[in-house]
This record gives sequence, structure tokens and C-alpha cells, in this order.
Amino acid sequence: VLQCSASLDVLFLLDGSYSIGKGSFERSKLFAGKLCDALDIHSDRVRVGMIQFSSTPHLEFPLDSYLTKQEVKERIKRIVFRGGSTETGRALKYILRKGFPGGRNSSVPEVLIIISDGKSQGSTAMPAMQVKERHIMVFAVGIKFPRWEELHVLASEPIEQHVLFAGDADDAANGLYSTLTGSVCSATTPGCKVESHPCERRTLETVKELAGNYVCWKGSKQPNAVRALLCPLYSGDAHTGTGWEGAGSLLTPCLSLPWSRLDPCDSQPCQNGGTCVPEGLDKYHCLCPVGYGGDIHCAPKLSLECSVDLLFLMDSSAGVTLEGFLRYKAFLKRFLQAAIGRDSPMNVGVAQYDNDVRIPIEVGQHKDAFSLMKSIDALNFSGAGTLTGRALQYVAQHGFRSTPVFADVQDDLPRVVVLLTDSKSQDPVAEAAKYARDRDLFLIGVGSSFMRAELTKVTGNPKQTIVYLDPQDLFNRIPELQRRICSVDNPEGCQAQSLDLAFAVDASAGVGLENFLRLREFVRSSFLHFSINRDVTQIALVVYGSKAHTVFALDTHTSNSALLQAVEQVPFLGDAASAGSALLHIYGDVMTVQKGARPGVNKAVVVLTNGGGVGDAAAPAQQLRDNGILVFVVVIGDAQRDTLLRVAGSPNYLVRTSSYEDLQHYQDLIIERICEEAKSPVNLCKPNPCMNQGVCILGPGSYRCECHGWEGPHCESRVLRGDSPKSLVLPPHSHVQRSSSGLQHFSRAPRHTKRH
Repeated sequence: VLQCSASLDVLFLLDGSYSIGKGSFERSKLFAGKLCDALDIHSDRVRVGMIQFSSTPHLEFPLDSYLTKQEVKERIKRIVFRGGSTETGRALKYILRKGFPGGRNSSVPEVLIIISDGKSQGSTAMPAMQVKERHIMVFAVGIKFPRWEELHVLASEPIEQHVLFAGDADDAANGLYSTLTGSVCSATTPGCKVESHPCERRTLETVKELAGNYVCWKGSKQPNAVRALLCPLYSGDAHTGTGWEGAGSLLTPCLSLPWSRLDPCDSQPCQNGGTCVPEGLDKYHCLCPVGYGGDIHCAPKLSLECSVDLLFLMDSSAGVTLEGFLRYKAFLKRFLQAAIGRDSPMNVGVAQYDNDVRIPIEVGQHKDAFSLMKSIDALNFSGAGTLTGRALQYVAQHGFRSTPVFADVQDDLPRVVVLLTDSKSQDPVAEAAKYARDRDLFLIGVGSSFMRAELTKVTGNPKQTIVYLDPQDLFNRIPELQRRICSVDNPEGCQAQSLDLAFAVDASAGVGLENFLRLREFVRSSFLHFSINRDVTQIALVVYGSKAHTVFALDTHTSNSALLQAVEQVPFLGDAASAGSALLHIYGDVMTVQKGARPGVNKAVVVLTNGGGVGDAAAPAQQLRDNGILVFVVVIGDAQRDTLLRVAGSPNYLVRTSSYEDLQHYQDLIIERICEEAKSPVNLCKPNPCMNQGVCILGPGSYRCECHGWEGPHCESRVLRGDSPKSLVLPPHSHVQRSSSGLQHFSRAPRHTKRH
């Protein structure tokens, strides 16, 4: 197999938009894996990274994460389709601003491979030109039914060598290798002879029996020349094509212009972001997003897939303007038409606010869709000040009135408030929002992109903040809003996973005070991705210089708000760094039963470091792994990868970023990996829950501690003279309760925690 073997940074830009759909996205992933076969992936040769883009770019993995071909291909297989609009220009601007994540900073040639259908929502010409002006070689690969003229704009010159078609993965990999060989790769591979052969047009006919005429399409080098016409289809696997010709290792540098019969999905019959899946020559079915599926083409489905009491809090102040207020009314009506059944109970209400707050439509007031829509039409714009904080406090007190079926039975449906605003509040929102959340209101914020920071203060969680780019984009957020509303009963990611998690933050002089504050803010914002309580996630925080200090233990704080306050008190140490002493401290004094660790719960440590002082950390990290505790290493700046890899144990648990400013862009990636691991099976006896040299013995779904000279559930009490040692069988997730006489009782965690 011929491979490009040179020092080269290759970044894939993978289109994950709704116009591609899940089916073609999976084919794109398969194709990207095929292209990797043409690359000699190694730490000092070709490095590969990947960004998925739709409405926004999302870093799937940086170039320095996986340094073997097998690792890269396995990671590509695990990438999940995101969906959204096709913002190719925005993705290119991200690369212009951030460079190649984890790359070698232009010290080696850079190659960008864009796999897309070329149907961007905005102009790509300017950012594409700027990318190529930075001497980045750009390949544009067409997938599905591409808009060739846009791919030609994206690709480097000469176009015929840099535009490929994913319809034939082997041909395209051949073309990629041919083009790279002419520029950045080694011209020849030992033992291989490369010859150039002219292209020839050939008709491939497996069977001569004519089955009929079908619409065909042809890609062309000429702009606006993608042509559709009738061509014969023969029974069997027959098609006409111009492509790469040759045999064995003979390569032909020519443009692939395939002919192909349209499949039934090329007319894009699925609406509202649905994914078309072909079934044979002329049939298909649609995979519909949440909230759609009312018919075979993904029309709005008339029911929310969850039961909630839902209150919309609409901003009708002067800041949103009359036009914005009318837009919110239209959005509200369209959302309810898609989400609420005609015959289902209307547990929906609407409140309005400016300087004052009114609830013109009480939750549950309307029993049918028609009367609800009529009441929404009657809402009037007021145009006064914007007191969002006051409005949140008011609806927390008066927005939901219990409507029990029986007088002595309370309505216990989850209560959700959706804030619609496009205007900065003139009063503080943080305390009022906390007041609402503390009363078990689930807050979701919807607003334009410049409102993101304030809406996140309101919701307390970036995942419950929905922003739109322009007025029309607001209506594209209906499926996302439906998912967020129903996540109150089905939390995403680590929100639903039991996890004991410790952060170890480098507070040494090598990091410096300014960068330490950035690390502290990163840790703080990471907390928002977890549901903090005794039965789901517990978090401990350790800072280290030459010695390690526990800021708070696993069982110190039992709510997100308490954690967020405590992290503000984290001290900067300013001495030398020893990551090894921090990991030893976590093993012996943090991940222990007496400090709140829960047997039967996954455990992980996240080390945030600049790479200094990690030389002594490999052995303690291995000790943690041997005891069932994962170690994630997040390093900022240049550091010896081999040393860091010994600490992390695997490239899957090593994340590198070039600067502290860029760290926030890796947060989703880090949290995603932690959440994946939180679902793994655990060994109840790792780490050993028994204290004072007690031996942990596994039973079916339980464990017991065999004590010598000690007694109690975890061998925590010394045996007094005349007593005999005892062992007690404990179920998983057992909580040891403290009393005035010491550790005496254990209890099983509530039934909704994860069991093994």
C-alpha cells in the first residue's frame, strides 16, 4: 500500500449538517478512514486531527491526540452526527483564528481536507482565499449530491488535482496520494515503481439487459455545470463513469468525474432536519429528529415526548422591539403546534414581563390547542424596561399553581420555565435565577448570540442555553428546545451518571498567577456539566505545587452552587511543581471511603498542568489505574509527549492545547471523554474500600471487609479488648453515616443511582 510519508499536518473538516444527514455522514466517516490509509500516521511524520462543523465548528480531536493509524481510524468511528445548518465559512474562520489544533504551528506543511456537500448557508469565498493565502493545501471532497461550484472555490489550484468525489473512496484516496506525491510527500516509496497513465472513458456493463432510463448526474470542472439527464440503466451493477484508471500500484493524476444514477434520497424528501435512508432503487424512509415524525416526511409531531408543567416567560420590553415581540409570538405558536397534541392536556402557560410581570395564560388554563393559540394571539406588546431578575423571582413564587387531581394529592410534574429574551437585563439576574432553581424550577434560556453569557447565568448550565444567529435561525431551534425541555426527566451526559471526580490543578510558579486564574475558571465552568449530589456526581479539588492541598473533599459539597462558591477560594501556591505528589495525595487522602468515595462508582482524576513537574507522576498514575481510577491529563503548551503519555496511560486520556486561552475550546471534548468512562463497569473492591489493611472480598452485587484488629463496615473502629473482629456484607453505593460514636451505620443509596 502506497502512503504519503513526510512531516505533514492533516486536518479533516467534516460536514455534520442536516443537508448531509446521518446516512451520508456515516459514509463521510468511512471515507475519511479510507483517506487515512494513504497517510503514514506517526508522531514525527503525518499527524491527523478532525473538526466536525454544522452551525458551529466542534473539535472532535486535535492533531496530537492519536499518533497511529489504528487509533485515528477507531476515533473517527466513534464520532457522532450533530446536525444543524451548513456554516462552512464559520468553520474556515475558526481555523484562521485558531490554526490547526494540536498542530506544529506551520513548521511543517499543512493540509486541510474538507468533506462536504458544498451547500453552505453563507459565502465561503473570502475565508477560503485567506486559508489558501496561509499556504494551507486545501482538498475539497464532494459527498452525496454536491454543489461542485462551491467545492471548486474551496479547493487549492489546480482544481482538477484538489477536488475529489467520495462516491468511490479508493479512487479518491488514490487521487489524494497522487497530488501529495507531487508536492509534500516522498516522491517514491521503496520497492514501488509509480507510473502515470492517461485517463480513458469506459462504460462498465455487467449485464446487457436494459432495465429503463433513470435520471443521472455528472460532476464537471466547469462552474454551474452539474447536469442532470436520462441515461440507460442495465440490470445488475452497471454505470457509466470517467475516473481513475490503472492497475495495482499504478496511479493516474486525473480528475474523477463520475456518472451515477440518483438514489431516492437525492430529492431530499425529509423535512425539518430528517435523515433520508434509501431502500432499494425507488423507496426510502425518514429518520426524524425529536418533535417531528407526524408523517413519513418528518412533519411536526403533535406531542412532547415528556410530561412537564411548562411556562414561557416572554420579554415584552422596549429592548426586544415590537418586531422582536411579534417574532416570539410566532415562534411560540409554531413550537406549540409541533410539540403539543390536540387532544392532550395543555400544561402550558405564558408570562410577560417588562418593568412588571403578568401571567395572562396560567399553566393548565387551556384544555385545547385552539383556545391556547387564540390567547397567544391576544398578547400585547408593552415596551417598558427590562427587569429579568424580578420576573424570574415572580414566576418562581406565582408561576405554577398546584392543580391536583385529588385535593390531597400534589401535582409533581417537573416545572420548566423557558425564558425568551433579546435584551440585557437592567437588574441582577444571578441571585433571582438561583432562587428559582433552588425551588426546583428547570430554567432554559433562548436568545440571540450576544445574550449567551447572561442566559447562562440564568440557567446555571451552558447546555440549557439556546442561542440563535439571526431571526430565521430562531425557528430552526425548535427541535433543540424540545430536547432541552425533555432533558429535565432524562439528563444528558454525566448529568445522569454516578461519578467520583477529582481535579488536580497545577498552582506552581511555572504556571503563574494569571494562568492559574484561567485554570480555576476552567474548573469552575466544568462543574456546570455535572449534577452534584450524593447519589450522582461528587467532585473534589486538589491544588499542588511541591506539595498537594485538598481544597474540598468528595463529600464536602452537595450542590452545584456550593461548588461554584468554593472554587473562588482556591489558593495560588507559587512554588515548584510535583504532579506525582498530587496523585499520591489523591490516592491516599481523596479517593478513600473515609473522605466520601463511594464503592461501586466510577472514579476519575483530571490533571491540569503546563507539563512541568510531571516526571515523578507516571508511577502514582499507574497505581491509580491499577485501583480502578482513570487519569486524564490536560496539558497546556509544549511538553514531552512520551512523559505525558506514561502519566495518562493512553492517547484517549491525553488532551493537549497550545495556550490557556484555547483551553475552553477543549472543554466539551474533555467532559465527553469523562462521561464515556463513567458508563464503564466497575469493580466494587477497586480502590479498596476497607481501611486499616482490611481485605475486600467480592460477593454477588456486594462486597465485605475482612478486618484484623479492627471492626465496622470498613474496618474503621479498633477492636477493644474482649471483642472479636467482624465483617459485614455491604451492597454497592453504600453510604457510611457518622454519629456521635463514630462510623456505625451503612445504607444503600436511593434506587435511582446506577447499580452494577
